[in-house]
Amino acid sequence: MTAISYYGQSREEIMSLIPPNRRRILEIGCGEGLFSEKITGAEERWGVEPNEAAASAAKGRLTRVINKLFDEAKPDLPEQYFDLVICNDVIEHMTNHDKFLNEIKNYIAPGGVIVGSIPNVRYHKNLFNVLFAKDWEYTDSGILDRTHFRFFTEKSLRRSLSSAGFVIEELHGVNGGIEFGLSKWKLAYSVFAVLSIALSFGYFGDIKHLQFAFRARPGR
Repeated sequence: MTAISYYGQSREEIMSLIPPNRRRILEIGCGEGLFSEKITGAEERWGVEPNEAAASAAKGRLTRVINKLFDEAKPDLPEQYFDLVICNDVIEHMTNHDKFLNEIKNYIAPGGVIVGSIPNVRYHKNLFNVLFAKDWEYTDSGILDRTHFRFFTEKSLRRSLSSAGFVIEELHGVNGGIEFGLSKWKLAYSVFAVLSIALSFGYFGDIKHLQFAFRARPGR
């Protein structure tokens, strides 16, 4: 994945989780600002982005962009201010995601929510490689992105949000799916996924999702 595609994704599949009438938005890891830019009706769109080139591109789209990591940006962020915080594929890059989830509540206004997505380490291709190929190879992007510090399942994501004091309003799988093809690897992945889901009577249905998307609010 190139730098442009990595930081320039608009993430249309997350838009359905955005509540209406969000006036002040904060996007952590905003990339080039394409996602927040598309949210209509907002009066302010803030972004926190450590990558200098992406932050520079986002400045043309957002109200204010802070070119820092979240921990470094905290003094620049008004508390109890944002009615929407966005974290698309960001939490897994944090060395202490529990600390982040507890601290980000300080910046969410009453009635505000956090929306985001996170990779699913139980995605069937990853499971197949662990169980049958006996492999866990880090890559430049994807579930085993070498910049990931944390790995999540649906269950552990729910636990992390709840432990941090969030009330989950919605959490479901997005992207991925079972890809059928004639190559031996595509066939192996698809057969493994279909049999796993069928033999578990749907209990392993989560393995078809590449990511989970969520919306939660602080339980005040």
